[in-house]
Amino acid sequence: MKTALTIAGSDSSGGAGIQADIKTMTAHGVYAMSAITALTAQNTTGVTDILESTPEFLAEQLDCVFTDIFPDAVKTGMVSSTALIEVIASKLKQYGAKNIVVDPVMVATSGARLISEGAVGALCEHLLPLATVLTPNIPEAELLSGMEIPDAAGMERAARAISERYGCAVLCKGGHQINDADDLLYSGGELRWFRGKRIATANTHGTGCTLSSAIASELAKGLGLESAVERAKAYISGALGAMLDLGHGSGPMDHMFDLKSEFIGGAGA
Repeated sequence: MKTALTIAGSDSSGGAGIQADIKTMTAHGVYAMSAITALTAQNTTGVTDILESTPEFLAEQLDCVFTDIFPDAVKTGMVSSTALIEVIASKLKQYGAKNIVVDPVMVATSGARLISEGAVGALCEHLLPLATVLTPNIPEAELLSGMEIPDAAGMERAARAISERYGCAVLCKGGHQINDADDLLYSGGELRWFRGKRIATANTHGTGCTLSSAIASELAKGLGLESAVERAKAYISGALGAMLDLGHGSGPMDHMFDLKSEFIGGAGA
């Protein structure tokens, strides 16, 4: 069985973060492992408290994973402090990690900043250059590129600039009133659009976590990047389209784990 590691925070409500990542990886038929950067007290409506791991403890978690069950792919999510970012980058380099999917969680869909300026600098300096692919949303892509993104052409310019700056592929996620749900992959100097239709649902908690984990899972199984993105996008679209509801804004993985057989065929597991 192929293996995948998620390095992210825990979501006590189970719809995002580590919990969404593990559910997604399991649904895709890979063995999921985790290194937890923080505990959070949260639900689908917001976060009430955060307890960060120490850099030393995060390093111990990563050592234990890499020295025993080496991951075929790695996904990173929200990491809010410079020290933790530096530990992750150091360990990924130390162990020669491959198929690294970085979800650069910096700006919420609402536009709220989620990490400090210093941590953004550390993320850009230490972690982004190690990525196989970055998966920014529109506000994050604007921050990383230093450009405004008013339309699809702006997405293309920003994705190209980010890729050239950090030497990795970029999947710029659409939405944010720019298009329906069209995502743009810039890789190896080539642009490819992945078209999608916006699904009217409140159950969007954890969609970014789910998408990046699905991509990591497909890379772990040996797929090329374009195929991995295509299948991951089909999977998240199916999850959102299920329209099942657990709470005020439950995430796609809150209800997709038991429905995976309906969509896995289209998601390539």
